[in-house]
Amino acid sequence: MRVVVQRVRRAEVRVGAKATGRIERGLLVLVAVQVGDGESEAIRMADRLRYLRVFADEEGKMNLDVVAAGGDVLLVSQFTLAAATDRGRRPSFSDAAPPAEAEPLVECLARELRARGLAVQTGEFGAAMEVELVNDGPVTLLLECCR
Repeated sequence: MRVVVQRVRRAEVRVGAKATGRIERGLLVLVAVQVGDGESEAIRMADRLRYLRVFADEEGKMNLDVVAAGGDVLLVSQFTLAAATDRGRRPSFSDAAPPAEAEPLVECLARELRARGLAVQTGEFGAAMEVELVNDGPVTLLLECCR
C-alpha cells in the first residue's frame, strides 16, 4: 500500500459537479493498493496515519497528530501511485491491485481510520475525480506499508 499524505487547510473531491468529500483542516490521503496487499496492510496504514505527527504544537514543532490538531481525513483512491516509472516513458501499472481487490481494502482503510476516532470523507472508487486542496506548509509525505 502506497499513500501520499498532504497536510491541508481544506480539501474537496468531486465527481462531476457533485462533491463527494470535503474537509477543512486535516489530511488529504491519496491511496494506492498494490498487488499482495491485504487487510493487515490497511490496518497498519490506519495506525500510521492516525498517529502521524505533522501538525505544529504551540512551539511550532510537528508534534501533533491529526486528532490532537482537530483535523479530519479526506481519503481518495489513486491507483496511479502504484505506477512503476523506472523504465521507458509510459508508466506501468502492473503493481496496482485489480479494482475488485483494491476497493475493499480502500474501504477497510476508511473503516479502520473511523474506528480510531477520525472523521473520514472519501472520493468515489474508480471514478474520474477532481481533487482541490490548499496544502498547508506545504507538507507532503510518501508512506509505504511493508509486507
